[in-house]
Amino acid sequence: MTIRIPPIQCLLTFEALARLRSVTQTADELCVTPSAVSHRIRQLEQILGTKLFGRADFSLTTEGIEYLAHVREGLATLAKFPSQSVSPGRRKLRLAVTPTFARSVLLPRLKQFSDAYPEIDLTLQVSIPLLDVVAEDADLMVRFGTGRYADVEHLCLAKDEVTPMASPAFVREHGPFDSVMDMEGLPLLRSPLEPWRTWFAAHDLDWPEPTEGSQFNDIGLMCDAAAAGMGIALLRLKLAAPWLDNGTLVPLYPRHVPSPHAHYLCWRTGTMDRWECSAFAEWLKKSLS
Repeated sequence: MTIRIPPIQCLLTFEALARLRSVTQTADELCVTPSAVSHRIRQLEQILGTKLFGRADFSLTTEGIEYLAHVREGLATLAKFPSQSVSPGRRKLRLAVTPTFARSVLLPRLKQFSDAYPEIDLTLQVSIPLLDVVAEDADLMVRFGTGRYADVEHLCLAKDEVTPMASPAFVREHGPFDSVMDMEGLPLLRSPLEPWRTWFAAHDLDWPEPTEGSQFNDIGLMCDAAAAGMGIALLRLKLAAPWLDNGTLVPLYPRHVPSPHAHYLCWRTGTMDRWECSAFAEWLKKSLS
């Protein structure tokens, strides 16, 4: 089977038009006539057998969005010369991420991204895991919440389930935990990021939200506190995976309850026009699926 590769001028025109959304500006940038721009786009769509632009404002179709990421990646690769130093062709990507998600979920996978995209320099910064915090200087942000974000575009990365966990020593001292009532009177570690009412309601318990005891605004710190025997923590399975894997935390009950919150990748309008941002978003979503 013969594979027909689109002419490079068609790909350059497609990338420019998707970015500028103006035939006139695209023609000026490429030093061609507006009719040449239109001709190249029609030629590219004929070769691909699909529409890339959906409306007169040059918004992309679903296929166009997907193809744009591949085109930008390919053009960036072609722009690199073997004799060049690594600096000119490199791309910068700034990511703000909550600390426990970074340690438990992102960092164990990050080498895969670096291997796949060695030309992207990723800068990680820790953000406070509260629903209304936005890192102003970050290109992409991982936020934890309900997903009702009016200030940014967003993509759901991972949902999770919660269950009470404690250290093996705590379980030996206060167990066995055969019934949910066996937790009554024991110290419950608290966090505004994961209220106990989710688990209480799923088990038909009319217990009030705890108002006493140690409280943490970072899930990783709460995992460490529970592992140190300070009490029982309501924890998400994905974030607590390192502690579960090394045996410093154990679940008290086999039943897991869906968390009402999830992790979302967020960005400002226009950010995904940069291929390094769209490449990272696509990679992260696939790596967590």
